[in-house]
Amino acid sequence: MSNTPQNKNRDLENINELEEFGDDHVASNFETPLRADAFEMDDDLKMEMIAKHFKEIMHILGMDLSDDSLKGTPNRVAKMYVKEVFSGLNPKNKPQPKLFENKYKYSQMLVEKDITFYSHCEHHFVPIYGKAHVAYISSGKVIGLSKINRIVQYYSKRPQVQERLTVQIAEELKEVMQTEDVAVVMDANHMCVSSRGVGDTNSRTGTSYFGGKFNDEATRREFLDYINSPNNS
Repeated sequence: MSNTPQNKNRDLENINELEEFGDDHVASNFETPLRADAFEMDDDLKMEMIAKHFKEIMHILGMDLSDDSLKGTPNRVAKMYVKEVFSGLNPKNKPQPKLFENKYKYSQMLVEKDITFYSHCEHHFVPIYGKAHVAYISSGKVIGLSKINRIVQYYSKRPQVQERLTVQIAEELKEVMQTEDVAVVMDANHMCVSSRGVGDTNSRTGTSYFGGKFNDEATRREFLDYINSPNNS
């Protein structure tokens, strides 16, 4: 039945519909879609299986896997997926930031600007990369600056859409810092836009989250003015 012309046309229509849906960067919710059994398989077995399937993909594409340059590629890709670019899927890799008393009684916003992040579009598995700007106002505790970067990197290292990534970073910082006073702005390049599809190499995508005191116009403007100011040389 699946080989009839009618079914082939229907399959093609479904593929085209999904393609257009993916290009719109729509996310169904702000939790990363994961199966309940996502981590029952250990990393070594995951890498073994990914390498096997990626080898088959390369074979289908017509690549000569006996070539010295290519024969190690399936294993390299498998390791990269599990241990590097998608390591943020595994909750065991989640940062465990330590908080400190705000002994200086600093009550203004703290901003970590220009945090470089690399992620992957979940619709085409090609890179998203750019800068994140994160701020919070202390509710009595402060966090080590590098831990903010680690939170950004953790949620970036998974298949993503930028809207979800922005909210996940904000929600994690709110929980860690025990405050609603959090702001996140992200500015990114999407390779699914520039290297395929429309092929626009100049466009960038911006997303933002403003919580608590950052919904006040003056506070939000102070944050935005700072992150948009040129860096001093």
